[in-house]
Amino acid sequence: MATILVVDDSASMRQMVEFTLKEAGHQVMVAEDGQVALNIAKGAPADLVITDVNMPNMDGITLIRELRTLPAYKFTPILTLTTESTTEKKMEGKGAGATGWIVKPFNPEKLLATVNKVLG
Repeated sequence: MATILVVDDSASMRQMVEFTLKEAGHQVMVAEDGQVALNIAKGAPADLVITDVNMPNMDGITLIRELRTLPAYKFTPILTLTTESTTEKKMEGKGAGATGWIVKPFNPEKLLATVNKVLG
């Protein structure tokens, strides 16, 4: 299965996503903001990144832009999992390099279906 980096400033959201992914057999790394995630990503490549948008220190859109500059993450799928649902925010995410957009609260089955789709 895949190694997935989950980034969210909400501990309960990180735990829910981590539990859902681990139950499906994935290895999960977690970070509480974009800066911590970027440091993790530089040391341990992931097969997929799932990030929130609104976080302290470094938001998800900036994280996506930063990850896309790293050779190991040039083509890695990056999903946003956020309460943001405006077209403008989605376009900003897409412009930064996001692969997909999932609006919270998430449905575990839908999350797994999306994860499986982007991982191929």
